[in-house]
Amino acid sequence: MTDSRFIMAPSILAADFSILGKQIKATHKGGAQYLHIDVCDGVFVPSISFGMPVIETIRPITDQFFDVHLMIVNPENYVEEFARCGADGITFHLEAAKDPNAVIDLIHKNGKKAGISIKPGTEVEAVLPYLKSVELVLVMSVEPGFGGQKFMEESCARIKKIREYIDKNHLNVIVEVDGGVDRRTVKKVVNAGANAVVSGSAIFRKGSISRNVRKYFKAAESALAEK
Repeated sequence: MTDSRFIMAPSILAADFSILGKQIKATHKGGAQYLHIDVCDGVFVPSISFGMPVIETIRPITDQFFDVHLMIVNPENYVEEFARCGADGITFHLEAAKDPNAVIDLIHKNGKKAGISIKPGTEVEAVLPYLKSVELVLVMSVEPGFGGQKFMEESCARIKKIREYIDKNHLNVIVEVDGGVDRRTVKKVVNAGANAVVSGSAIFRKGSISRNVRKYFKAAESALAEK
């Protein structure tokens, strides 16, 4: 059973693409409401992942929310295409946009939820002015671009600061965390104020995918019960 106060977003960057459809269905069985889809261009981040054709191919097999994370330069050039091929939400990096407000407006113009993300080295204060205009803020708890990295503990203070700002200003914004979040650290980020978690390797790389998803919910629900 999933808790509506907590969103699980398995990152398909860590999936086995030879059986991707089967693994996506396993995340759904486990209760994951979102699928996190990392788009890396080899410029903004060192790695290269996948783009529109993959999203378009998997769109018909699930009704999960497609949480598309653009780790690319000039995101405004690609918003319309990602919207067309099946994204439900499009998150871009503050550091990659010359005019963040214009990107947010473009995402909304295409009928999608807008998210904004910051890397670990970016001051939290830089993203706060944009939170009134987006539906989601993504806090990177590792340097973006590669899976399997260790969670940066200092991310909890950053999450807390963002949560305090959102609550103080009565904003309806999801606080999502991505990077090294396992079933131990998920409690920490939920306690800090996150209500959505991205996980790749810990979901797809070992054991039952659906069971792994459910374990995250169990850990999150335990943290929520303590609040």
